[in-house]
Amino acid sequence: MRKIALLFVMCLAAYATACTNFIVAKGASTDGSVICTYNADDYGMFQNLCHYPAGTHPKGTMRDVYDWDTNVFHGRIPEAEVTYNVIGNINEYQVTIGETTYGGREEMVDPTGILDYGSLIYIALQRSRTAREAIEVMTTLANTYGYNSEGETFSVCDPNEAWIMEMMGKGPGSKGVVWVAIRIPDNAICAHANQSRITTFNMKDKKNVLYAKDVVKFAREKGWFTGKEADFSWNEAYAKPDFSGRRYCEARVWSFFNHFSDNFDRYLPYAMGKEKNAEPMPLWIVPNKKVSVRDVQECMRDHFEGTPMSLDQDIAQGIWNMPYRPTPLTFEIDGKKYFNERPTSTQQTGFSYVSQMRSWLPRQVGGLMWWGNDDGNMVAYTPIYCGMTHRPECYNTPGADALTFSDKNAFWVCNWVSNMVYPRYSQMFPSLKQVRDSLEDSYFERQAAVEQKAVQLCKTDELAASRYLNDYSVEVAQQMLERWKQLAIYLIVKYNDMAVKPEKDGKFLRTPEGIQERVQRPGYSDYFRRELIRQTGDKFEYPEE
Repeated sequence: MRKIALLFVMCLAAYATACTNFIVAKGASTDGSVICTYNADDYGMFQNLCHYPAGTHPKGTMRDVYDWDTNVFHGRIPEAEVTYNVIGNINEYQVTIGETTYGGREEMVDPTGILDYGSLIYIALQRSRTAREAIEVMTTLANTYGYNSEGETFSVCDPNEAWIMEMMGKGPGSKGVVWVAIRIPDNAICAHANQSRITTFNMKDKKNVLYAKDVVKFAREKGWFTGKEADFSWNEAYAKPDFSGRRYCEARVWSFFNHFSDNFDRYLPYAMGKEKNAEPMPLWIVPNKKVSVRDVQECMRDHFEGTPMSLDQDIAQGIWNMPYRPTPLTFEIDGKKYFNERPTSTQQTGFSYVSQMRSWLPRQVGGLMWWGNDDGNMVAYTPIYCGMTHRPECYNTPGADALTFSDKNAFWVCNWVSNMVYPRYSQMFPSLKQVRDSLEDSYFERQAAVEQKAVQLCKTDELAASRYLNDYSVEVAQQMLERWKQLAIYLIVKYNDMAVKPEKDGKFLRTPEGIQERVQRPGYSDYFRRELIRQTGDKFEYPEE
């Protein structure tokens, strides 16, 4: 068991408290998939692709629990007699769990609890065959051993159902939780992004709504709710949205919904946060078209483009139209507080995935996590099948960590490229996008043939099918890494010293004498030229001669 505990620590030594989840129920997707996404965001995060092998454990075996955020040992709980294979955030039965932290009332945190939100996710994945089972495992464990995290929203999905669950502790020493879980209708899409989203819920709908028996009673006892039970709102009682919860968090949900709605501007005042009585967004919407995996991948790369919150409208974009902002999100000048926008795509993403769960395929084939080891906008998502038992070296590199660079590691190679691109975005990003999209195109083009072969193998040898998909996933990931190294070299050569070397047919141009052709010097963008002159007046005006 020491080995399992050490693996848990190594995989989860990260901070994921500012994340984004999108959910697409099976009737809302183009092919009947349930889709669930996760951007795991925090500052300085380094993350491997986690793996927990399936196993059987003698009765009485104990499991060490380490905090996901801090690696602090919290205690021990009984291990399940049977555990399932988990790769990343999906298990062999296609159950996927993601999260975002919203905080809520600080007095509800129980520091004596053994389980944090990360522990719950990965333990539940090892013990659950369905989303409903995962919800039962998570809530039972938290009520039995205590929950030491802040308020959390979980996406809990399987090939047939998509759920959103919110959970909070009941205060120091309580060893208990309040929670509510709601099934997303099959024709709908949902999202959460660090702000509690569940308001009122139908307590009589036992099929689609699950909740703690004392979810209302506890709020009454604390004096946080005094109305009729039917009027009880989860986030009004436990995590009421404020300006930051709406502008930094709900705005990302608004942007996702806005891609699939014809009239979502009605909720823009709410998302922008300054109008206190603005109409709040619904928990889910029915999209105006069927949603594909590729649609959702693009949403994970969103910077509010084409909206009032777009990041290309002010000088903070710099010379080359960078749709990223430095952290922290707030800053002060002359005693007054200001803020930056917080889009879905952000530089502090440690890993990003789009999980695809398909009920009509053998489970070894149906569960597919498209995974990337950096900001989703800056990576090519590679396929990771749910039955994988060995990982690509690039996603699990010996010796690499947050302080140790390795050119064998996808996190570091992808960050090497993205950190070149960020400050010169409009100049360099098109080169990255071309490589990213060409790789992803190739994965989708191959997907049907790869899976058809795997389905045939499943008919006679399920282990052979899993090995085939495992080998394919490893091959593709390692090829991506090599292509990204080539991209890094290409970028430093082509864009060296803020100039641009001309090329034709993929080759840099040389003169007849064999030296490089004269470089191009594009200078400032039009926006920045005008802003510079607006601020400096005639200081840089060239005099007439």
